[in-house]
Amino acid sequence: MSAPAPQILRFLIGPTAVGKSAAALALGEATGCELVSLDSMQVYRGMDIGTAKPSAAERARVPHHMLDLVGPQERFDVQRFLRELEPISADLERRGVRALFVGGTGFYLKALTHGLFEGPEVDRELRARLEQRYASEGAAVLHAELARADPASAARIHANDRKRLLRAVEVFEQTGRALSDWQREWGWHGADATPRAVRIAGLGCPMPELERRIRARTRAMLAAGWVEEARALRESPGFGPTAIQALGYAEVLALADGTLAREACEERIARATRQFARRQHTWWRKLDARWFPVLPESSSGEPSADRLEELARALEL
Repeated sequence: MSAPAPQILRFLIGPTAVGKSAAALALGEATGCELVSLDSMQVYRGMDIGTAKPSAAERARVPHHMLDLVGPQERFDVQRFLRELEPISADLERRGVRALFVGGTGFYLKALTHGLFEGPEVDRELRARLEQRYASEGAAVLHAELARADPASAARIHANDRKRLLRAVEVFEQTGRALSDWQREWGWHGADATPRAVRIAGLGCPMPELERRIRARTRAMLAAGWVEEARALRESPGFGPTAIQALGYAEVLALADGTLAREACEERIARATRQFARRQHTWWRKLDARWFPVLPESSSGEPSADRLEELARALEL
């Protein structure tokens, strides 16, 4: 008997504002696949405009998953993402429906394709001691220690990134091994250990064009009521430490408070979004992806029929 065919994980990636959502929607309608968000901020209820979340009309056209999972005051991380995804994946498989993952969170993509190193459980006493040292001795001291014990992690973790710095030092002190060593041993260790083929299609465009798209989208989001959305969320239920990191919300709240002019707000959001797009490219370069340049689009913003066919073939949809 021949071995079962590997499951296929399909991803549509690309920098923010490049047009992934419109392309995915067209692919869903053309091929019957359902869309699974790979966006770490679209999980938050009420954060609709600022995260460019698919509208109710778009969700009616093609089923979407992994949206509106938690309130903005809650923490959400990659472990929670994988837990929430399990029943959705099982249901899609049961119904024989192909899933297309769409979004720009590279860490979530890596967790799906390589598994996830969870590390030892947090030692509360050790964590409290490290927190105290961070406060009294400063970030530079702990970062220097990390550089001696785990140069690879120190090279990618900024001294001011308190959460990741403390976790890297914590893992070394608990296990005697560098976090970077553990992470090289990532692998898919879930209950379903069937080998998974991966198909990744990427949309890209030159930075000047991407900057134009980012600015246009920022203006459109502000015109659609982003300020009012952010103000309402802050008043009830409030932002947690993860949700408030979503691009643009801090600037929009400053605009709402009158401490930032609209033009300056647009400029800061556009600049932060460009920087985020560059960080996304750092993730994408490590992937075996087939890239497609963004072509002139129809008035709907969706890709041409020829480009849609190319994407479907690359993703084996």
